Amino acid sequence: MPDAAGIKQLTDKIIQLKQQRNAIILSHVYQRPEVQEIADFVGDSLELSRKAAGTDADVIVFCGVHFMAESAAILSPEKTVLLPEEDAGCPMADMVTAQDLRARKAETPGAVVVCYVNTSAEVKAECDIACTSANAVKVVGSLPADRPVIFVPDRNLGHYISSRTGREMILWEGYCNTHHRLTRDEVRKVQSEHPDALLLVHPECRPEVVELADHVASTTGMLRFARESEAGEFIIATEKGILHQFAKQCPGKKFYPASNKLICPNMKATTLEKVLRSLETLEPRVTVPEDIRERALNCLERMLAVQ
Repeated sequence: MPDAAGIKQLTDKIIQLKQQRNAIILSHVYQRPEVQEIADFVGDSLELSRKAAGTDADVIVFCGVHFMAESAAILSPEKTVLLPEEDAGCPMADMVTAQDLRARKAETPGAVVVCYVNTSAEVKAECDIACTSANAVKVVGSLPADRPVIFVPDRNLGHYISSRTGREMILWEGYCNTHHRLTRDEVRKVQSEHPDALLLVHPECRPEVVELADHVASTTGMLRFARESEAGEFIIATEKGILHQFAKQCPGKKFYPASNKLICPNMKATTLEKVLRSLETLEPRVTVPEDIRERALNCLERMLAVQ
């Protein structure tokens, strides 16, 4: 990692080239702090894609992982979408393929297929409606009660939705490698060290961890809760990169990671050097074949229509 002077030099170059390219830089909240700082928008994956679609930028630099850049390409096909680290993937998204999903659909005629936004464009093209961790309960609650529901790929998020809606679902056996490794015992230990802190938990965590939460929310929801809460201390059960935003948005409050191992290596793969190189070369570029894009777009648009 470059020192402060090196960060400033890279940042100045990125800003200058961003203006020349008419580009917008998006960063997920799990990215490195210095990457978050050069972004025009910082947020969760779908929120960022919607921001990009609503701008007049010609180039979108997505500091995140591959499925996020694909979502931007689905929503903004006329723009150049860049993923600074082309190998930044999502192990959970890789746990479901379009071929395997088609086989499962054939076994369950008439099922509504709901996909977490953390899936590939090919998988979204096979699904009826998408959801995020923020709107998953509302999306599933909007579905016809007389039809079975297949939910992919995160069984932990699916379990949380089921507990909130009372809806039985056919859950895919996928999970987030980062969130799933957090155990109940680890959380209990941190709670004993900070007895006055509220526990905020992402629904990708194991059910037994979610059960301990004072508040369950998406990353954006966690930030909003902490800003509005009168509490002064919080334990955060999600990827540690979000702590940078907590410190910025909630000065004077204290935040403790539920575990120091809550680090996603894919999210940390993007660096300022790679952002600069992507703007210089307009590579690596992420595109989605038009036949897949149209079907995946329908999946996303159905979600956006849920009020």
